[in-house]
Amino acid sequence: MNVIEPTWKGTARIGQRDVVLETGRIARQADGAVLIRSGGTALLVTVVAASAPREGTDFFPLTVEYKERFSSAGGFPGGYRKREGRANDFEILTCRLIDRSIRPLFPDGYRCEVQVIANVLAWEPDGDPESLAILGAAAALHLSPVPFDGPVAGYRVVQEMDDSVVAFPEGSPQTDRKMDLVLTIGPNGLVMAEGEAKEVSEDTVAKAIQVATDAAKPFFDLLAEARQALGIVPREFQADEMDTAVLGDVQREATTPSGNTAGPDAPSSGDEATVSLRDAVLTTGKHEKSAAVKAVRNRVHAALAETYPERGREIDDAFHAVEKKLLRRLASEEGLRIDGRNSTQIRPISIETTVLPRVHGSALFTRGETQALVVTTLGSARDEQEVERLHGVERQRFQLYYSFPPYSVGETRPLRGPGRREIGHGNLALRALAQVLPDPKDFPYTIKVESEITESNGSSSMATVCGGCLALMDAGVPITRPVAGIAMGLISDGDETVILSDILGNEDHLGDMDFKVAGTTRGITAIQLDNKLGSLPADLLSRALAQAKEGRLFILGQMAEALAEPRPQISANAPRIQSLTIGTHRIRTLIGAGGKTIRELQADTGTSVDVSDDGTVRVFAPDVDALRAAEKRIKELTGEPEVGQYYRGPVTGIANFGAFVRLFEGIEGMIHVSELSDERVANVDSVLSEGQVVTVKVLGTERGRIQLSLKAAKGVDESDIANL
Repeated sequence: MNVIEPTWKGTARIGQRDVVLETGRIARQADGAVLIRSGGTALLVTVVAASAPREGTDFFPLTVEYKERFSSAGGFPGGYRKREGRANDFEILTCRLIDRSIRPLFPDGYRCEVQVIANVLAWEPDGDPESLAILGAAAALHLSPVPFDGPVAGYRVVQEMDDSVVAFPEGSPQTDRKMDLVLTIGPNGLVMAEGEAKEVSEDTVAKAIQVATDAAKPFFDLLAEARQALGIVPREFQADEMDTAVLGDVQREATTPSGNTAGPDAPSSGDEATVSLRDAVLTTGKHEKSAAVKAVRNRVHAALAETYPERGREIDDAFHAVEKKLLRRLASEEGLRIDGRNSTQIRPISIETTVLPRVHGSALFTRGETQALVVTTLGSARDEQEVERLHGVERQRFQLYYSFPPYSVGETRPLRGPGRREIGHGNLALRALAQVLPDPKDFPYTIKVESEITESNGSSSMATVCGGCLALMDAGVPITRPVAGIAMGLISDGDETVILSDILGNEDHLGDMDFKVAGTTRGITAIQLDNKLGSLPADLLSRALAQAKEGRLFILGQMAEALAEPRPQISANAPRIQSLTIGTHRIRTLIGAGGKTIRELQADTGTSVDVSDDGTVRVFAPDVDALRAAEKRIKELTGEPEVGQYYRGPVTGIANFGAFVRLFEGIEGMIHVSELSDERVANVDSVLSEGQVVTVKVLGTERGRIQLSLKAAKGVDESDIANL
């Protein structure tokens, strides 16, 4: 029997892990396919590109799919259906990491459909399939004929608890670390970044980028060796060149007013058809600006329709190029942005808290024409989100959901489930805020933050960070420090580069970078970087981080004016949670036979009670009265008497030598006849009767029996009775 051998196989050491690549044995009809392995984790990553552009497409149709198969860990999916189903949030987030790592390196104007598929085939507990998926996609593309300006290498870079910064570290990705980033390195710098940190400095992030850059060389060398050995010949691709005559005529028509020269506010008075493109892009207001630019575009089409019949698409492309060039010239030569700000200015900020009744915490954060309405809800451990992963079921105590409804940009579209962008933006905001949450032992609530973007003109995920932080504080969640976020942009014009703070939607669309940085006054808690230049040099990123810090501190100052610290108490509308500790030998008493006792307790008090194996009992109640009732009942069921303390309980039996009193469920003590009164008692039943409720003091134990005194408790104050 013939065994198919790989046409090429090689190994590279990246950071702390060895990576093995092979190609030519599996998925041979794909344009590119690699089996990538590190330790006991293996993925098959394939790439296929259409041979011709999709008709009428004016964008690059790249799709990425990533799947973690439960069979890779020797398991089955939970639930009734055992076939692998739709992608979960983590898989979608990994798809985005791969997409953002490779998209900038396809040539401009490439319109052929490309699909990248990464399947986890084998997994070990310390495996890092997320990093291997990016590396595998990079390798599959580089070893295929698909036009791609690689190589790239993407993997996890962390700061360990001892402050060392390590690329592609050993150990589980779930290990607690000071910083956890995924960085993708290209031929000339950083391509993509995503991750979280425990308030680290800008210098630490810069060091991580350098460590990632140094670690990429062995992988790049391996890909170069493989490409040469396989004799890869790229498919010929030449982007359609713009007709210089069309470009020149469009520029002339767009930049020259068709009548009297108008100022930036002219479009609002109905003179859209007379202004230049410069005046149009400087119009105040997102929709007003859009209308003004559209009017200039329509005017250009009308003026050139006879000269260039049936070439409307070319005119549109040329107009876009002229608009993009104008944005760059304004920024680099005049220091002016399309809303009139300079490069470091932050848009006007408006903040309101406690904006909604009944909810546990709320905030309305507005920055320019971007607005987030954010609500915080507190719940019990039963409200934690369970997520099935290869390493087991994760219980998510902190949840953040980001929504981007169509009305936020003045559009209509069907309302369906969250898209990949919404999941990605929500995850970034979640990671930014998670670093300042209190320890569950100190604040045992499940926390949900919901952000609805009610207006959008850029940086909506960072508005979610700011609004989310304010809503948490409004709910009384004792976060360690406030967090703010800012999106940085880049305008490059030849050798000139201008870094922009707090970018608009158009500055993101027409610019070269979207670098989101969130953090506190002490340091960075989350970052996310996308770029359109292919890769970005380290010195530029250091400048961007420094400028982002200035903007972040300014925003934190604005937030402090509205709400400087968490409310001293949780909202009156929020449920109450109390943690109690009982002896582990009393757990059975609290639960009862078949759970009967605890079910009755919950039904009688209207509470939810969770019992841990270590004796920790958490009571979740809708209000203080219900909480106190449940606490009292739990103490009655599980309490244990202490010597010197006073207790109240019913008389359960009478004997000639004394009486028995129930102190707690299953625990009784005895009052000797001599402890009934200061005077001699001939008959116990002359003083006590069964069912009578009395207050007693615990004297101690004798031969395993709790000794009580009635006379010693005479006149004791109610506040001193331990089981009341």
